[in-house]
Parts: sequence; C-alpha cells; structure tokens
Amino acid sequence: MRLQAFLARAGGAPSRRKAEALIEAGRVTVNGETAALGSSVFGHETVLLDGHRISLPAEHAYLALNKPAGYLTTLKDEPDKDRPTVADLMPDVPGLVPAGRLDADTTGLLILTNDGPLAHRITHPSSQIEKEYRLILKNPAPPKALEALAAGPALEDGKMSPPTLSRTEKTGGHTTLHLTIHEGRNRIIRRACVAVGLDLLSLRRVRVGPVRLGNLAEGRHRPLTEAELGALR
Repeated sequence: MRLQAFLARAGGAPSRRKAEALIEAGRVTVNGETAALGSSVFGHETVLLDGHRISLPAEHAYLALNKPAGYLTTLKDEPDKDRPTVADLMPDVPGLVPAGRLDADTTGLLILTNDGPLAHRITHPSSQIEKEYRLILKNPAPPKALEALAAGPALEDGKMSPPTLSRTEKTGGHTTLHLTIHEGRNRIIRRACVAVGLDLLSLRRVRVGPVRLGNLAEGRHRPLTEAELGALR
C-alpha cells in the first residue's frame, strides 16, 4: 500500500493528505532511509515517524457515531485552530479514520474504522453504497423545485446523479423529506438545494448502506453489528 495510506491507517496521521505532508517534510523513514512521497510498503518494513515506530493495528474497530453539529470530520484540526473534531467523541483506537465525511453543520451517522479496505469500500462511488439523509426545508418548498431536486440539478462540478426522494411531509412552516444518494461530493446536497431554490434548514444522515442511525444518542457511538459488517462487505 502507499506509505501515506499506511501512516493514516496506523494512526501516525489523521488523514492521507496530512501523512503526505509528514513524508514531504522528511519526518518518515522506511528501513532507515528517508521516505519519498509515492513510496509503497508491504507490512514487514520498519517505518519510523520522528524516530518512533509506526505499526498497523492488530485488531480492527468498526464504530457508528451520531455526529453533532459543529464537529469537524477529522481527527485533528489545523495547528493554528482549536475547533471540536469527531476525535473528541471517540475512543483512542490506533488508525481510526472516518469512512466518509459530514460537513460541520451536518449531523447524524458517521462510520469510523481502522480497516482501510472497508473504509475505501464505503467511500468509493463504485461500491454504490447508499447514503440516506433527512432534510428539513423552509416553506414554501414548491413542487417544481422538489422535482428539479429529484431530477439531479446541474452543479458547478457536474450534474448530480438523480437522488431518490421519499417520505415527504409538509407542515405549516416546514417540509421534511428523505433523500438517498450514492455520491459523496463535497456538500453536494446543500449545493443541490441552493441550485433549485430550496431553503435547507437541517441536514442529518440517517443511514449508510445497511447501517442505520436509529435511536443512537447525539455524540455517542456504538460498535457495528456482525450483520451490518457482513452487509457492508
């Protein structure tokens, strides 16, 4: 595997991007040699970060978190900032990384694991793993705008694949609906609502493939069940 993936999975860096910065800074050695960006490792090498050995975790962890608003989907914030991250809510597990992202204002289900292949499967578009969200829209939410959302609006980085809309309910002030997508582009649902003229008040992820948020309390986490893991794999 790529060295930056190894570092992220082993807990040496909170993400592959930040692992690349460590490699470029000359802080990582492989078998006594300063590592270069793009290097690969196969599991038997001696990998050191700032002189300390980095190893893959011996056991895998699979956790579902109900992310509150205001928390960043990263394990470590930028050095000059001190914002809350999902790491503040999780146990100290080597190599634990989020399998996908939720922006700071979005709440709900986030899966975290130190099983790199499974994290890749959950996030890669080719896996076609559904992500279901509950949206609360400010009224009026015109039928034509909802139809445009269901058709998949054109965005600045390409057309959105048509999502599935369900469970639409209207009250005096709000329209609530569920939206299911396979894509994972940055803030795609928020951008889609803006594109069709809908005022999004709240966004919560309630399902990733077979894993449902259910009644998991905000800010708490639970292990995935064997049935959930089997279905994800």
